Amino acid sequence: MILLIIIGMAIVTAIPRVVPAYIVDKVNFPNWINRWLNAIPYAALGALIFPGILSVKPDQPHVGLLGGLIAIILAFLGFNIILIVIGSIATVYFLTF
Repeated sequence: MILLIIIGMAIVTAIPRVVPAYIVDKVNFPNWINRWLNAIPYAALGALIFPGILSVKPDQPHVGLLGGLIAIILAFLGFNIILIVIGSIATVYFLTF
């Protein structure tokens, strides 16, 4: 009985993940929808990261905001991701030192 429950849960979980993958390959979306869909990962990443930026030092939220701003500037200038992370960490470190 437990095995059937596990198989059933696997099927119910797999269907909503597999069906859209097949549908998206068959449908041609307008350009504006494609641009919108391409922006979703960045928006989701920003929504996940921003609360953490504000809580770096709860009594001084500007420290996290400055670290995030430095990361944005370095990314805009085309730096390697490792240098971006090191730059933002160094900013937060020196502001809390």
